[in-house]
Amino acid sequence: MMLCGLLVGGCGAFPEAPAQDDRQSESDHADQDAAHSGRVPQRYDVEVLETRPHDRTAFTQGFEIADDILYEGTGLVGQSSLRATDPITGEVLNQEDLPSPLFGEGITVVDDRIWQLTWQNNIALLRDRDTLAEIDRFEYPGEGWGLCHDGTRLVMSDGTDQLQFRDPESFELLGSVRVLQEGEPRHQLNELECVGGEVWSNVWFSDDILRIDPESGEVTGVVDATGLLPSDQQPGADVLNGIAAIPDTDEFLLTGKRWPSTFRVRFVPAE
Repeated sequence: MMLCGLLVGGCGAFPEAPAQDDRQSESDHADQDAAHSGRVPQRYDVEVLETRPHDRTAFTQGFEIADDILYEGTGLVGQSSLRATDPITGEVLNQEDLPSPLFGEGITVVDDRIWQLTWQNNIALLRDRDTLAEIDRFEYPGEGWGLCHDGTRLVMSDGTDQLQFRDPESFELLGSVRVLQEGEPRHQLNELECVGGEVWSNVWFSDDILRIDPESGEVTGVVDATGLLPSDQQPGADVLNGIAAIPDTDEFLLTGKRWPSTFRVRFVPAE
């Protein structure tokens, strides 16, 4: 099935932005020039390979596979959680609920730990990957939306056109980049997935999934998959929000907030 379109789918003090060095390398300038050039991104459609069950009560905010476990962060006050699930059956294997008034957001796995953001609570939770139990808390200013780990640093979205880079041990802010598509900013960057040196991002209330060069901020690809969720499953469903790369493949799992299904997909160049 080929789709041509995407359902609209102990705390420390707030870290300060790192000092800027006025002397930028030629490669830095080249990256920025590329992002501002207005270069047209590659367009992709969604090829659905398989439909799998998903908990319809889950207000999905984070979605990531590691060692054959699908970790899912969910939101809403009083309903937020971190779950370890079976990526095929959707069975919840373990779950830790967030206490009120925390509103859970994006998650990412870093070795034997899991980071979980909160929306407007200014708190990042560090959890044990095996038990999902909270280990520590770190404070940050602003909102938390999406999170992924590129192997070296955390990449975080906050609903703006910025991606923040943070230390995976201390959560210290290391820098940021503005995300531009054809020279124009893309706002409301949401759930993130780091894959092969690139960042894939949902965009809140948009049909787009963006592929972003994190060094320049340039949008290099746009996936459009409107109609991913069949019409008979749409009543009660919210926006698409959840991208999990399937390791050692070119495939992804996609889902949304309160969706009854997860889709195993491949992104293919649009004709």
